[in-house]
Amino acid sequence: MLRLLGVLLLGLMPSAGFALCEARDMIDDMPDEARASLEARAAATPYAEGIYWRAERDDTAITLFGTYHFQHDQTQAHLDLLKPRIKAADVVYLEMSNDEQENFQNSVVQDPSLMFMMTGPGLPDLLGDDWTKFSQEMTIRGFPTNAAARLKPLWAAIMLSIGPCEAQNGAMSGKGIDALIGAYASENGVPSKSLEDFKVILRMLDDEPMEKQIEMIRLSLNYPGNPDDMSYTIRERYLDEEIALTWEFTRDISLEFGGETAADDFAKLEDVMLTQRNIEWVDVLSGLEDAREVFVAFGAGHLPGQNGVLRLLEKDGFTITRLALPK
Repeated sequence: MLRLLGVLLLGLMPSAGFALCEARDMIDDMPDEARASLEARAAATPYAEGIYWRAERDDTAITLFGTYHFQHDQTQAHLDLLKPRIKAADVVYLEMSNDEQENFQNSVVQDPSLMFMMTGPGLPDLLGDDWTKFSQEMTIRGFPTNAAARLKPLWAAIMLSIGPCEAQNGAMSGKGIDALIGAYASENGVPSKSLEDFKVILRMLDDEPMEKQIEMIRLSLNYPGNPDDMSYTIRERYLDEEIALTWEFTRDISLEFGGETAADDFAKLEDVMLTQRNIEWVDVLSGLEDAREVFVAFGAGHLPGQNGVLRLLEKDGFTITRLALPK
């Protein structure tokens, strides 16, 4: 769950950097029966596969691209494919526009309490005996121990969810496709806007009880699998456009290793970080009156499902068409 949350949210951080890390595909390694069950659930999901789409209603046409916030070996190819659509758009919508991303980063500099605990006990006290292992894991990922000590626990858990190889190769710095899309739009005089206010997301994170946030760190530390395998699996399945499969796989992992409240925790994550945001984004996109050609990019996990952006647009009268990516 945290790995998916990291992919969903680290667009709020400086865009992720290129990290070509090889590991095992955990779905390929599943027993045949378990993999078949996983694939069946994914196949039953509306708009299960695909990251490149077109939605049309009356005079409005929306090109949608589901992103992976971390750079990968197809990032430039994807961007090159999208450039004509971006250039032709009246407006580009991102989870967070480049201007807003810069505002967020400036806000953290001006007010570190957005991400850090400025008073009271830090993580060494809150984690107790687990602090040593946590600090070692953060060091492996290139995050300074003194800064990690004051991180808000949920941000710490999200960063811990990034595989060591990916982190060592720049997963917390650089240029992912979200930022590249915004930059290309700006270069061509196309205005870009945010689908949401980043402060709303920060409030969502702060609303989680401290005890639950600390528990999430401990669950990450105790996960018996290889986080690099998890990173590799999600990235490669994204490149294969198997988005619902990735989400269902993450659900299974969360329920198996997420503790006694895992089912409720995952349901809450799905509702707060996907469903509610999807509804609000579709309200924005469905209410556009002046724009005839729209380009929108957001995390690919928001595309599929009964409450995914594509099905919600369909219910709002849009005709949905999948567009092909070059192979």
